Amino acid sequence: MDYKFTLSTDSTCDLYASEYAENDIKHVSLTFMVEKDGKIEDRLDEFTEYRQYVDFYNELRAGAFSRTAMLNYEAHYTHFLKLAKEGAEDVVHFTISSGLSPTKDVAAKAAADVKADYPKFNVYVVDPLTATVGQGALVKIALRCRNEGKTAEETYALCNSLRLHIQHFIVADDLKYLQRGGRVSAAAAMFGGMLNIKPIISFDKQGKLVPIAKVKGVKKAISFIKEKLEKEGPDPTYNYLFIVHTDNEGPANELAEFVRSRFHIEPYVYIMGPVIGSHVGPGAFALGYISKSERNEF
Repeated sequence: MDYKFTLSTDSTCDLYASEYAENDIKHVSLTFMVEKDGKIEDRLDEFTEYRQYVDFYNELRAGAFSRTAMLNYEAHYTHFLKLAKEGAEDVVHFTISSGLSPTKDVAAKAAADVKADYPKFNVYVVDPLTATVGQGALVKIALRCRNEGKTAEETYALCNSLRLHIQHFIVADDLKYLQRGGRVSAAAAMFGGMLNIKPIISFDKQGKLVPIAKVKGVKKAISFIKEKLEKEGPDPTYNYLFIVHTDNEGPANELAEFVRSRFHIEPYVYIMGPVIGSHVGPGAFALGYISKSERNEF
């Protein structure tokens, strides 16, 4: 099919490899590093099987430490150069939130350098001010726009207008991963673990991860998310409701069943990739969707 633009994203949108292939979505795999047994191993976020995700979270449970690294300029340049050589002209590309990483700037610089040799090559870099399921929702909206024949400019404008309407409720199981990333203090992590405190995290309007509540136990965390959904559910125009987890299917399935019965929506349920998963650790779960209100306003 002859589309008006090429759709591209980095891997923090947490779509599966099969979805990239089936929908002709070009993607760049971000990098992460795993330290275990005194050795550091560089890896790419390019899992193709569910078992690989589970194995990664089991490594963390066994004591490995994972940290992320900004995707370098060369990888972006190679990605965009390939697209230009294949004849792509207008490209809508999604990156991880600028509140988490300067990847957007790296992507824009690489795209500009490719354009210097391919003047018709234009990349519209969308900073989603989110990642994982929120970024994935915008990619799916852009996919719908592309398939409906909309232009890159129209799609870019729509996605930018929807960014701050993406709600997120992220529940971490163990505060030590957030403590390593500087999201909570060491003391808070220690006492939170002792008291079974579950922080509920969201993205603020600058695209940074921020705690919005603390509850005791998984049941209360699930109840908190359900109450938020009852206050304001998904915008019917964009029924892309995402649930994601880091090898913790129980709460994810419970939330999915609630969404089906309450809103008559079939949610997208994923296991989270290793980039954002490195920050929240195993056992986490999250729900995201697009609302009429802006984020964190209800």
